[in-house]
Amino acid sequence: MVYDVVIIGGGPAGLTAGLYASRAKLKSLLIEKGLTGGLVTTTEWVENYPGFEEGVEGVELARKMETQATRFGLEIVQGAVADILPDGKIKKVSLEEGGQFETKSIILATGAHPRPLKVEGEDAFRGKGVSYCATCDGAFFRGEKIAVVGGGDSAVQEGIFLTKFAETVYIIHRRDRLRAEKILQERAFSNSKIRLIWDSVAEKIEGDNGVKTLHIRNLKTDERSALDVQGVFIYIGYNPNVEFLKGLVALDENNYIITDENMFTSVPGIFAAGDVRKKQLKQIATAVGDGAIAAVSVEKYIEENF
Repeated sequence: MVYDVVIIGGGPAGLTAGLYASRAKLKSLLIEKGLTGGLVTTTEWVENYPGFEEGVEGVELARKMETQATRFGLEIVQGAVADILPDGKIKKVSLEEGGQFETKSIILATGAHPRPLKVEGEDAFRGKGVSYCATCDGAFFRGEKIAVVGGGDSAVQEGIFLTKFAETVYIIHRRDRLRAEKILQERAFSNSKIRLIWDSVAEKIEGDNGVKTLHIRNLKTDERSALDVQGVFIYIGYNPNVEFLKGLVALDENNYIITDENMFTSVPGIFAAGDVRKKQLKQIATAVGDGAIAAVSVEKYIEENF
């Protein structure tokens, strides 16, 4: 069987592309290696997605997106893509688990993953106090002290969420002001469990069976200090999931996929959407828009080339 489009990645961009493509009667397959919904499923509460006046749980939003897309015939399979063979009009997508799919077009919607701190102790205590997902792991730190590293939307929002469990949440930011949305900043400043540590970076994580100490350094004074914490949650940005592409499409200096406004990559018949592509704003709403545009571009590409 030859699919009209294979979508790689099941976050908001991929699911929206699947919705639009399958609704347009294109034979559509979505491949997701993890939990359908992507990073949305790690977000406790989404407040800025239109249509939900009081907000919505990330897991519930992902579930609704998947249900809507599959209602129009989108097929979803679990698997990790190992390789893409772009030669010729029919492209081939191979999975690490075995198996291969043939398709007329591909939409890359692989998203991004949390960027590591790359400090001593981070790898050793990953899963033992070091985490990148407050929704996943926050409940393990009930009544304890937690450090959140970062100053953007994710760091502040997840830091606020962690106050549901923790005794104290330290938010450590390398600058003297947060980068998060003003409404999130206001909530953080008014939360008695949150302590802001400015102009500082994490240097080392120590412990035994779990995290016990986070060593930090003030960038202005060069003063070093140690925080007694049992958890370290890291939110310093994301890296795009492009490892399997192996130079297939053009990337920018940060390895994000370069596209035009219609989601075309440098390779005909291969499109990109969502957080994996180079763009100014990475949000659920923009990912959804990318996915819709990519699917419409696929439809036109197939009409013109097959």
